[in-house]
Amino acid sequence: MAFYRQLGNVPPKRHTQHRDENGQLYFEELMGEEGFTSDSSLLYHRHIPSAIVDSTVWELRDQTTTPNYPLKPRHLKLHELFREETWAETDVVTGRRLILGNADVRISYVVAARDSSLYRNAVGDEVVYVESGEAIVETVFGALRAHQGDYVLIPMSATHRWVSRGPEPLRAYIIEASGHIAAPKRYLSRFGQFLEHAPYCERDLHGPTEPFVAEGTDVEVLVKHRAAGRIVGTRMVYANHPFDVVGWAGCLYPYTFNISDFEPITGRVHQPPPSHQVFEGTNFVVCNFVPRKVDYHPLAIPVPYYHSNVDSDEILFYCGGDYEARKGSGIGQGSISIHPGGHAHGSQPGAYERSIGVEFFDELAVMVDTFRPLELGEGALSCEDEAYAWSWSRRGPSK
Repeated sequence: MAFYRQLGNVPPKRHTQHRDENGQLYFEELMGEEGFTSDSSLLYHRHIPSAIVDSTVWELRDQTTTPNYPLKPRHLKLHELFREETWAETDVVTGRRLILGNADVRISYVVAARDSSLYRNAVGDEVVYVESGEAIVETVFGALRAHQGDYVLIPMSATHRWVSRGPEPLRAYIIEASGHIAAPKRYLSRFGQFLEHAPYCERDLHGPTEPFVAEGTDVEVLVKHRAAGRIVGTRMVYANHPFDVVGWAGCLYPYTFNISDFEPITGRVHQPPPSHQVFEGTNFVVCNFVPRKVDYHPLAIPVPYYHSNVDSDEILFYCGGDYEARKGSGIGQGSISIHPGGHAHGSQPGAYERSIGVEFFDELAVMVDTFRPLELGEGALSCEDEAYAWSWSRRGPSK
């Protein structure tokens, strides 16, 4: 995020005295990326932000992964992971189940109706896609409203919590980086402004509109971090509530971006996945496929050609519409398809010919392409459709 914002009570010049109405100094905190050389914001606290009174172990849910070996494409049915009777006791932070992961990125899913604890991811940025439901995301920068179709981008180490809203549970698809997530560099000028060819712009990004100040003492925050080469959790208890920020200014803050504000790039012949890209991280990209007019060359074949992504695994989360290339495969709302590097993949039998003459695709999907192999988390192993790998040949493995 390279777009400057200023909210609340801040001094006219940074790193100078800033006092409240009683003459007490506010405590300035710089939250910045890449060792003072990238985006940052200055936050002004009522209390010392470093003051903790306890630190104990927080046992994370199962984080183990299993290699995709022997290699095969897979279909996962995420809606089978959470029974309705568990929704009221599940929250977006502690309830998420690991689906896929490698050293660069982890993908989880959760269906939750309970408010979460305060939480901070000190491993990397998070992008949470809201499949359905509503929530308020309270953060140290202010509050965000999250609705169906929103990407919620939360910077590394930004303390926040999820507060459910509305009658339905929140269905959330979580992409956690081991670093930072941002708009693709090719969409931006050298000064960080979105260029004219970008499929979205600054007006589509919605950050907090005012500080969110809360009071309290001995406040627990769940912190996900790294230790001994693995991801672990710690419960930190703060002397004062972390949401004591009266104002902040800078270019680093959480925001939402709704998938319906993505303007699809189309052409006379089939456009490859980079035209659908929305974010990038270290060794992975995030794309979205939205309702759009499709290829209009007189001999065009609108569904994707068969392709081997020799450098990457391709993960599609199907979250709306009717995905033309996957008809007949069993894939539907809440499905994930895994097409790994080393396997040529494409549309299901019949879809190639059937798409000829189609002018519009009514589909909604979030795609993550990784440049290192993904392994299967416990969630993936609990909801796999074992028949999918053989759906192109209509035959199962030899016995």
